[in-house]
Amino acid sequence: MANGTQSIVVACDGSEHSLHAAKMAAELAKATSQPLKLLAVFPGTKLERLIVSGIPQSDIDEEANEYGRKAFDAAKQAVSGIVEPADEVLLKGDPAKEIVEYLDENPGSHMFLGRRGDSMLRSLTLGSVSEKVIRHAHRPVTVVSE
Repeated sequence: MANGTQSIVVACDGSEHSLHAAKMAAELAKATSQPLKLLAVFPGTKLERLIVSGIPQSDIDEEANEYGRKAFDAAKQAVSGIVEPADEVLLKGDPAKEIVEYLDENPGSHMFLGRRGDSMLRSLTLGSVSEKVIRHAHRPVTVVSE
């Protein structure tokens, strides 16, 4: 599968929206016999606040790992009985930017994202992670809304 999908990746943050996306991604992974990977991004805004507060790097790393663990555990529970995730990837930074960079570095990936369904005004003024990823990704992206 040189040019096709080689893995299904779901962005996890522990929200109901991401868990719904995880279930859909797991179903596709099972149907296509592709590995399911879980990806979480420790938000850069939280990272910056911790750095500015003078929190030691080891404590920041511990908090990021805890964030990832919670997101991964929730996603694993959501896909339990469908497929066993093959990998967990924890990144730090702006979620949309990190997801797009991950897709660029992993060309065989098909990304699944949950969509919160914010109002049109809010998404126009703030922009959403899913919208930013769709706008900038050069790989397949599926946005799952309720």
